[in-house]
Amino acid sequence: MKQPKDLQGYLEAWTRDDPGRESIAATLLALAGACREISALVGRGPLAGPLGAPTGRQSGVDPQKEVDVRANDLLLSALAMAPVAAFASEELEHPAALVSDAPLVVAADPIDGSSNIDANTSVGTIFTVLPALPGRAGEDSFLQPGTRQKAAGFTVYGPFTSMALTVGDGTHLFVLDRETGRFMLTQTSATIPPSTREFAVNISNYRHWEVALRIYADDLLRGTIGPRGKDFNMRWTASPVADLYRILTRGGIFLYPGDLRDGYAMGRLRLVYEANPLAWIVEQAGGAATTGQSRILEEVPSALHQRTPIVAGSRSEVEYVVRLGREPMGVAEHSPLFTKRGLFRT
Repeated sequence: MKQPKDLQGYLEAWTRDDPGRESIAATLLALAGACREISALVGRGPLAGPLGAPTGRQSGVDPQKEVDVRANDLLLSALAMAPVAAFASEELEHPAALVSDAPLVVAADPIDGSSNIDANTSVGTIFTVLPALPGRAGEDSFLQPGTRQKAAGFTVYGPFTSMALTVGDGTHLFVLDRETGRFMLTQTSATIPPSTREFAVNISNYRHWEVALRIYADDLLRGTIGPRGKDFNMRWTASPVADLYRILTRGGIFLYPGDLRDGYAMGRLRLVYEANPLAWIVEQAGGAATTGQSRILEEVPSALHQRTPIVAGSRSEVEYVVRLGREPMGVAEHSPLFTKRGLFRT
């Protein structure tokens, strides 16, 4: 079979084996259309108006920005004609009802990393497609574990606009051709290397972390003279989609743990429409994704905007973090604070 060259061709080939997938394909094409429009909006920067201006509303601990609202409206408009019963997002307190008897629901973070918008740093969109539960209106259809996702994806609006997508047959990468408006297939079955020398975490929050995570960070920073025996590089953009796209292309580990700050006990990412789609994309690329205690995709949400810690990326590194969390002194040396060359010893 001839290799499809764009998103539409890929989805046509995917539905050919199972006509029941047509509603998922139609929904993904609607989402891709919205992401194309969001890409154009973000690409205009200040010429599109004050995208970084606060609206006065909060999205959890984050102030909502003008770009969040405009991207949300573009997604909602695109899905209005798709086979979608309801749309939920970070910008909506409750799901918006669409086609009542449609077979699917969609949840999204319209602009991931919107705090970066005025700094001209990459932002993105995250989305998940779930089966609508018959006779269960409102939020119920969204409170399903990530193992029930029908499709998941995210876009990154950077120097070029990219999309990572899975429907359960691997993670595939697409790039928006701005001349034709088509998402072109650039890599099939992306694979995350199992080991890494790169990590992404906001280390300025180190003092708020639990002991096991501080030990992990200490050992990474000690490089070749520490127990890991190799040097690590830190990468952090404050935009999970940008960090995870990099991990998809060259490996690494992304961490957003819970910590001791007010409002951060369960981390910052939302389980339903951020952590679940990101986790499935990572797993489909051969990586792993966990809360630090359990597999993210097996968590059963109890609320639409529920938060969760997340550790995702190269499988061997994620597994190392999990083991360290269970037995902090069992797989690594003691924190440098208490070793011969610690901060308080010479």
